[in-house]
Amino acid sequence: MRFNHGVTAEFERTAFIVGSKQMLRLKMLIHCAFSARFTLVLAAFLATGCAATAVASSEQFSISTEKQTLVVREMVSGLDRPWSIAFISETDWLVTERSGTLRRVIDGVLQPQPIAGLPAIASTGQGGLLDVALHPDFKQNRLVYLSYVGAEKRRYGTEVLVGTLKNNALENVRVIFEAVPKTSGGRHFGSRLAFDQNAMLYISLGDRGSQDNAQQLDSHTGSIVRLHADGTVPSDNPFVHDANARPEIYSYGHRNVQGLVFDNASNTLWAHEHGPQGGDELNQIFAGQNYGWPTITYGVNYGSGTAIGIGTAKAGMMQPVTYWDPSIAPSGLAVVNSERYPHWQGNLLVGALKFQLVARLELSDKTVAHEERLLERKLGRIRDIRQSPDGYVYLLTDSDNGKVYRIE
Repeated sequence: MRFNHGVTAEFERTAFIVGSKQMLRLKMLIHCAFSARFTLVLAAFLATGCAATAVASSEQFSISTEKQTLVVREMVSGLDRPWSIAFISETDWLVTERSGTLRRVIDGVLQPQPIAGLPAIASTGQGGLLDVALHPDFKQNRLVYLSYVGAEKRRYGTEVLVGTLKNNALENVRVIFEAVPKTSGGRHFGSRLAFDQNAMLYISLGDRGSQDNAQQLDSHTGSIVRLHADGTVPSDNPFVHDANARPEIYSYGHRNVQGLVFDNASNTLWAHEHGPQGGDELNQIFAGQNYGWPTITYGVNYGSGTAIGIGTAKAGMMQPVTYWDPSIAPSGLAVVNSERYPHWQGNLLVGALKFQLVARLELSDKTVAHEERLLERKLGRIRDIRQSPDGYVYLLTDSDNGKVYRIE
């Protein structure tokens, strides 16, 4: 079998790059490996001593922003559609992969064995293993919370579990929440987890593609729910005494919330959600409030551009703090309070899948006063964004070779 002209030419270009002194050895490999594929031969060549020249180091580059110059540094690669990250410490992280595995990163090294002890997880459509959060008292109780998609007779729904992390496994795992009803299809599962300053757990959910259910209080779909950390329902939840409502519901009328964070400094629960075409929203979440989907929205139907609902406003329904048109497909949300970013104090950072960017939002009296867009199309689809205990902001990219980046 002969190498084709394109492969031979690629070898010649590679040889020129790595240096003419290696040309003879490269040509010898070509002639003695007629039955090998180009990639295998090139790997053999690199293994003979030129790997340091031909293999790039971890990605790192500088960016200039409106307020400060930053360095973006690749920390970890090789993740399978990472969805969320949680920080056990500055050097010990947990990362979810949507395919259903919980991975650990120690001292910047992705550990080969995933965390054991997880239940069966349905990786279907937009669903799979989703968010990860640590109990506020994790150092004492070692409790890890995961949101994921559970299946029952080909019907799917968002569930949340809690388990105790011991060595490389979750022990005493139990499910503390199941969104009902489970339905067919693989769209709009949510789901983010956030704790407030009283260790109340908030869980964001999507409408599962059945938009009218977001207005029904007898269904969890299209809502944000609130629980005690053990999964019990707080007695002061807004619908706990309504016999026709699910007592876990805290707010409703949401389409697909994939950003959720509690700002302790301002005592504010922030959420953003995927809207339809031209209708992604940032909302301040209040107990018992209706956020309008699909009765009101700033978006339109995909493709056709036809109207959804009755318009953009209705009495008794909340308005977004801001919305994005065109849609940016937001995912991941963080509040900056680290001294490492002195000019970003109190800002919100929003990851975006569609335009592959980070939106920095400056707030004034809990309204958006200014937006700056960073890293557009430089890293890929931004799935999650978090501030770690060491004060740095970390990003996750949504890819079958997903990466973790740090902004310094």
